[in-house]
Amino acid sequence: MLTLTSLNLNGIRSATNKGLEAWLAALQPDCICVQEVKAQAADLADRFEALAGLPGYFHLAEKKGYSGVGIYSRLLPSDVITGLGDAEFDAEGRYVELRFDTPQQQRSIISCYFPSGSSGPERQLAKYRFLDLIYPHLQALRHQRDFILCGDVNIAHQQIDLKNWKSNQKNSGFLPEERAWMTRLLTEGGLFDVYRQLEPTATDASYTWWSNRGQAYAKNVGWRLDYHLATPTLAAQARSVSVYKAQKFSDHAPVTVQYTI
Repeated sequence: MLTLTSLNLNGIRSATNKGLEAWLAALQPDCICVQEVKAQAADLADRFEALAGLPGYFHLAEKKGYSGVGIYSRLLPSDVITGLGDAEFDAEGRYVELRFDTPQQQRSIISCYFPSGSSGPERQLAKYRFLDLIYPHLQALRHQRDFILCGDVNIAHQQIDLKNWKSNQKNSGFLPEERAWMTRLLTEGGLFDVYRQLEPTATDASYTWWSNRGQAYAKNVGWRLDYHLATPTLAAQARSVSVYKAQKFSDHAPVTVQYTI
């Protein structure tokens, strides 16, 4: 079994101060995908270069205290790919891919942080530019290799993916254009939403993010924004999924899937 967990940290220092390392030590994952590291290389040195005994590989933002993704892996990658070849989004540290290639198979694990558009129209336009960029990238990649993309996609796909869907239809994260993009990715795009494959009707239990306002976490008024998106072969090997909510390390919850790889 391969245990693969993903979490938007909302700051690696903050998350570890809230008990993340002890939880990971008990979970013993084989791979940890993290987003919103919010650190520079100097901040990681001698402290966060490894997590739960696993060495890390990162794509960090140029701006301090912003974005950044990483993957901690028990398995040694054959190659590490950082960025999408786009100046705007590579400066923000949004994509890292570990490749595990053998003569028999080519496989990747990706940690990706999609932009949020909630801060205003300019960031929403940036989000659409990112969606336009990453869709053909994932299409090209899936014709070359199997992969699992883990990350904060910042899109709730269906009505069952958030508590108050009716009142959020004009809000970033649940806009018709965003949801249509996700539908396209999961149909003609050939990828699978692993959580929904294993839990097709789950509602409240599926949420992975909560606003810091209005006691949203305590009342479980949440959104499902964090995904494992996999090519068909790897999606078929998913056996179980869980969203961990007993402790709060961030405004997001970890999503863990076990695969028979």
